[in-house]
Amino acid sequence: MKEIIVYTDGGSRGNPGPAAVGVYVTDASGAVICEAKQTIGNSTNNFAEYQAVAHGLETLQKRFGKQTKDMQVIFRLDSELVKKQLNGEYQIKDPGLVPLFIEIHNLCVAHFPQLTWEHIPREKNKEADRLVNEALDGK
Repeated sequence: MKEIIVYTDGGSRGNPGPAAVGVYVTDASGAVICEAKQTIGNSTNNFAEYQAVAHGLETLQKRFGKQTKDMQVIFRLDSELVKKQLNGEYQIKDPGLVPLFIEIHNLCVAHFPQLTWEHIPREKNKEADRLVNEALDGK
């Protein structure tokens, strides 16, 4: 089974403020498969982190199509809050995040049956963070 590792990050300057997402995808050996970045208007950091996960799932879906059902997908996030909410360990207290949570859940059920969420330290998420900053800087 093919293993894909997806690093995602979302950030806003000002919280809330101008925000962007970054997605960095590798195979199990660390070889880069693709990168994605996008500004998302004004939002909070937590909203941007959720948007990054949704963008990562959509990026994989576009890239691999139906093959995603046969892949082991590992999402690595530096937001422990988002990881624990997606795993059902924490409740979602911000009602604005619920629609994104539902969107992510539905994408996972439909296309990613073998997906796991991992929290990683910020220093191990530098590539996704770089993409967020590039998007915010207009690069």
